[in-house]
Amino acid sequence: MSNHNLNSLNPMKFLEMPKKRIMAIEKASDQKPHIDKFANVLANRLHPKIQHLIVDSIVDEYDAKRYILKADPEAGTNELAYFQSGQYISVEVEIDGRVYNRPYSICSSPFESLAGIYEILVKRVPNGVVSNYILDNFEVGTKMNVSAPDGNFTYEELRDQKHIVAVAGGSGITPFISFARTLDDNDVDYNLTIFYGCKTEEEFLFKKELDMYSYTHPKIDVVYVLSEEEKSPYEHGFITAEIIKKYVKSADYSIFICGPEMLHKHLDNEMKKLQIEAKNVRHEVFSSSNDENETKTFNVKIHQKGEVKNIKCLSNETLLHCFEVNRIKAISKCRSGECGFCHSKLISGEVVIPEKQDRRRLADDIYGYIHPCCSYPASDIEIEIN
Repeated sequence: MSNHNLNSLNPMKFLEMPKKRIMAIEKASDQKPHIDKFANVLANRLHPKIQHLIVDSIVDEYDAKRYILKADPEAGTNELAYFQSGQYISVEVEIDGRVYNRPYSICSSPFESLAGIYEILVKRVPNGVVSNYILDNFEVGTKMNVSAPDGNFTYEELRDQKHIVAVAGGSGITPFISFARTLDDNDVDYNLTIFYGCKTEEEFLFKKELDMYSYTHPKIDVVYVLSEEEKSPYEHGFITAEIIKKYVKSADYSIFICGPEMLHKHLDNEMKKLQIEAKNVRHEVFSSSNDENETKTFNVKIHQKGEVKNIKCLSNETLLHCFEVNRIKAISKCRSGECGFCHSKLISGEVVIPEKQDRRRLADDIYGYIHPCCSYPASDIEIEIN
């Protein structure tokens, strides 16, 4: 047993501490000390506020391009932040004086980030302001500002099953390419079955690489589904519970779904047929819309840093899109209601939020906070934004 000197524990000594503290403060320098603690250095490496990249090479895909990006040391970025498969980076693009941010899933393996490489895919979409601008203007040598990797569409060993069933539509295949590449790098331990749906055969992205994994990797299977063509050996129609049951015999698996909003809506009923618990289903919505018969125009009054601005916004456009078009810079990342980065106070008015993208906390709903990235005006709006 340890011996303690009771005299050294005299509580009266604590009464002298304030005087000693004041004396120490008065003797100290008024210059702020510069201390780079290891924890801060590590945090800045993993979660930088901004990363400066440069386009190193470009690969053509069907109606899309793959951009291989590297750190731009001339602009102050010497290494890239590490990420998990399924995460994205938000790319900043300035078009005609308007600043836009768009999230793109990282296709590369996390190991490639250690070599200073990210890969993203940009697909052409009708009326796609940013995607079409990138496809038409970005070339080898183009400099880019992007966010640190973010997102929760990732495999978690303690939460997810050892068998991942990935359901992709169109460009929704991008995070699953990273899943497959990570598995091929032996960095994770799970089985991966990918169900990939497109309208026609030529629309499949990364097909050569997916075929290679399917034929050579014992833990990766790929099932292609065509909705508008009937060709062997592809499945025909939509991805259904019956098709999933045909290829997945195990009862224990997690389902990851990535693609347009209509894919998620379709699969809601199929999940019920599979009797999959909600905890085993992950969603990543690539796009959303406000389904209505008539497009209306509403007034939006914006409070930002003590200034007040008034703009017009269509009911089929998100509030964030309206901000960008009107040159109002509002912070954003995911554009799907997940990250909460654009968290804003709705002072008055009504909005429509797609069910799959309404990921607000209960307190947000009670006290009137919304995410403009996935909120559509349903009346005149007054809002305070960051």
